[in-house]
Amino acid sequence: MAHPDWLWIPITLWAALAQTLRNAAQRGLTARLGTLGATLVRFLYGLPFALLWLWAVLAFTGEALPAPGAGFAAWVALGALAQIAATALLLRAMEERNFALGIAYSKTEIFQVALFAFVALGDRLGVAALLAIACATVGVLLLSPADKDRPLRALLAGWTGRPALLGLASGAGFAFAAVGFRGAALSFEHASYLGAAALTLGAALALQTAVLGGWLLARQPGVVRGVLREWRPSLFAGFMGAAASAGWFTAFAIEAAANVRTLGLVELPFVYLISLKIFRERLSAAELAGMALIAVGIAGITLGR
Repeated sequence: MAHPDWLWIPITLWAALAQTLRNAAQRGLTARLGTLGATLVRFLYGLPFALLWLWAVLAFTGEALPAPGAGFAAWVALGALAQIAATALLLRAMEERNFALGIAYSKTEIFQVALFAFVALGDRLGVAALLAIACATVGVLLLSPADKDRPLRALLAGWTGRPALLGLASGAGFAFAAVGFRGAALSFEHASYLGAAALTLGAALALQTAVLGGWLLARQPGVVRGVLREWRPSLFAGFMGAAASAGWFTAFAIEAAANVRTLGLVELPFVYLISLKIFRERLSAAELAGMALIAVGIAGITLGR
């Protein structure tokens, strides 16, 4: 199925919006179920909607269930397990004394995506795209500083500490996840980009539900019981999670993962501005610079296509 070169842009914007709504829906669940319980909600309750999306795609395109290409299972496993590991590492970084530094370094995911995708998939980016990604990465770091008074100094001085290394590892995990999901979608030889993305999504959520659900069932069965009890609010979170992932996976099937993840940063300024509007806080100079750099990165990625 042919598609316009620009189609990944509105799909990514939709994914970013749906992800913002999913995060809002998960916020209340996290307080009741814990972070891992809320994460399981994302996988478990998203899986039925992902399978429904796969059915709808096949009905719309008229194609049969696509046969996975060589390496599909390995790519899906890489993406699914890397995403779980990245979440666990981020939680571990948050437990550190200087957890803000770890979270800040986890935001290097976008630059790591560009590197890993080039090595593993041969995704080549021009100089303009790399500069746009670098601008967006620095912008995100300025929006989540380890030290609001001296953001860049704190990042440079603390990069060898345990929190920073945990953050870097978490960012690498999320980067590997993006690369794995794009690799899985590209492994199909005879499938539309919609069919490849939909089947990849269903397989990934099934594996993540089995792995995380099985681990929690063995280690913390009470969390699983809580997830099942909270099925009503979990359905919306699962739906929005599946909708966001459908957008991300479809965009990955069309465009380089680094470009997709960079454009996806559009959610950060929106959420930040909404929060500022509600709480009537003022932006610091570093935060203003951060949003400006993200805007430059997003503009560079989209207008450079």
